[in-house]
Amino acid sequence: RILNMRARRPCFSDSTPGSMAALTCTRVFSSRIENKRFKLLRRPVPVVLALVSSPTVPRRTQAVPVGSLGCSSLPSLRLNSSVGQRASMRMRAISRVSDGADFDMTADCLLCTSVTAQTTHGMEREMAEAVEAGAQIIELRLDFLANLNPARDLPKLVAACPVPAIVTFRPKWEGGHCEWPEDERLAVLAMAASMGVAFVDIELKAADKFFALRVRGRSPTKFIVSSHDFEKTLPTEELLGIATRGWEVGADVVKIANMAQDITEVRNVYDMIQAQEGKGPCIGLSMSECGQMSRILAPKFGSMLTFGALSQGKESAPGQPSLSSLAGMYRLGQQTRDTPVFGVIGNPVAHSRSPALHNAALAATSSEGCYVPLLVHHLEPFLRAFDMPTFQGYSVTIPHKEAALRCCKEVDPVAARIGAVNTLVRQPDGSLKGYNTDWLAAIEAIEQGLGGGEGALAGRRVVVLGAGGAGRALAFGALARGAASVVIANRSLDRAQALAEAVGCEAAALEEVAAGKVRGDVLANTTAVGMHPHDNASPVPAEALPAFSLVFDAVYTPLETVLLKEAAAAGCVVVSGLEMFVGQAAAQFKLFTGKEAPLDVMRQSVLDSIKEQ
Repeated sequence: RILNMRARRPCFSDSTPGSMAALTCTRVFSSRIENKRFKLLRRPVPVVLALVSSPTVPRRTQAVPVGSLGCSSLPSLRLNSSVGQRASMRMRAISRVSDGADFDMTADCLLCTSVTAQTTHGMEREMAEAVEAGAQIIELRLDFLANLNPARDLPKLVAACPVPAIVTFRPKWEGGHCEWPEDERLAVLAMAASMGVAFVDIELKAADKFFALRVRGRSPTKFIVSSHDFEKTLPTEELLGIATRGWEVGADVVKIANMAQDITEVRNVYDMIQAQEGKGPCIGLSMSECGQMSRILAPKFGSMLTFGALSQGKESAPGQPSLSSLAGMYRLGQQTRDTPVFGVIGNPVAHSRSPALHNAALAATSSEGCYVPLLVHHLEPFLRAFDMPTFQGYSVTIPHKEAALRCCKEVDPVAARIGAVNTLVRQPDGSLKGYNTDWLAAIEAIEQGLGGGEGALAGRRVVVLGAGGAGRALAFGALARGAASVVIANRSLDRAQALAEAVGCEAAALEEVAAGKVRGDVLANTTAVGMHPHDNASPVPAEALPAFSLVFDAVYTPLETVLLKEAAAAGCVVVSGLEMFVGQAAAQFKLFTGKEAPLDVMRQSVLDSIKEQ
């Protein structure tokens, strides 16, 4: 277990649990080192010897002859060569980034990323990218490495890591890629702990066996005891039981990640985190798009850290936002437990540029708050689950605008007449009030396209595609602004007729518009046809478009839909959904914050977001 100086060769023992070869850190010096790279060293040099059994490392490794070795108390380290100076700097770097002694676990929520390249060189590149993007801590996912050699690769990766590291070697049975024998896998994690890395992640199911290796107390490393369920979210009581078992086995940090099948399940994870107050740092995450809120609002939830992906396709778990969006758009570093929450409720919602637009406006006006995407399958259960004072306002999109009306204690008179709500605002008594900002924004965009302001629709015939909330708003607005007639066209004629009766206009089947039987001055699409990612479709064929002088598409991703391209080719004036989108959002922003919206900032943020896609 120590250097056998008399024999002038290292003597190793593999008697420790898990067949882990002894890892020895000692200070030695040599008057004659045969390795040419260090032949100029004549002063005491710190040496780390690490050997571990693995599929790629023999259980007994032949030592390289190092000549005459002796011991020294090393009161100071002085190197008299450039090679030695670089080695000294390297050792200081290793000590700085791997030592968990000075790591403050009471600090605000940290931004972490997992490096998942298959080579150490790839991981080193990813570390540099991660820090550049704002990562404050890096998880080294050893199970992603091909042909891992722990004795060679682990010290190299730890030395290259410019921020504190979490070493994880996730087994296949816990959602990882490692298929090594369990003893050898645990030995690698024990080696990382012996090196003094900031954190080692050990699965709850393996924790008893791991801690039997007596790794605790030999270094300042902190241990994250983790539990993952990639199929479901457990009830709150079961999550609390898992957290309790984590503390009992010796966790410094408890981590629980569950797969969310519905956004309401995020509340289970939130309640679990809150219950750990005073017990120790906790990481709680809901995986999948439904659970993305738990990652974006991790500081508000009380999680010790959250994970961001380097880029799309490099996520280490489902639902991870990008590092850059967490650090930038969502202002992770400025969030607190009291941060107001706003969000866009929809299904689908991943395409929405509302988070980019509203968060840019919040930052530009120095307003507190974070605006998040909310994939909601059923509106009422979500609103009940997060009936909290700090969840202060929501934008509502397809398909929930009519359901939102029923969830309000109070509704703005215009929204009540339209029969659809696209904005919910928390009132002082905790209830929600509904508004509709769609209609005016859409009508003003169309009026500008017609070359005039209010009154430009007077005497004109407007054909509205779609009988949902946006269709309701546009039909109401057109009539309110003086349109001679409005026609609601929908795939379901019954639904079109019901809306036409409620608004006071005509109804038609969508097939009639496609066949050229329904004509008018303005064609306004309020359906999701043509929206990203199904952006190669159009609600009506190109042959039907010459029957209209102006074509408006409420879809804004992409900016130029197939419908608008074909309408322009047919000689129509075209109006994209961008101006409607910015206009309705500006009205929402004032309802949320009481401040005037920075229109130019909002418009540019949407354009930038679309370009980055």
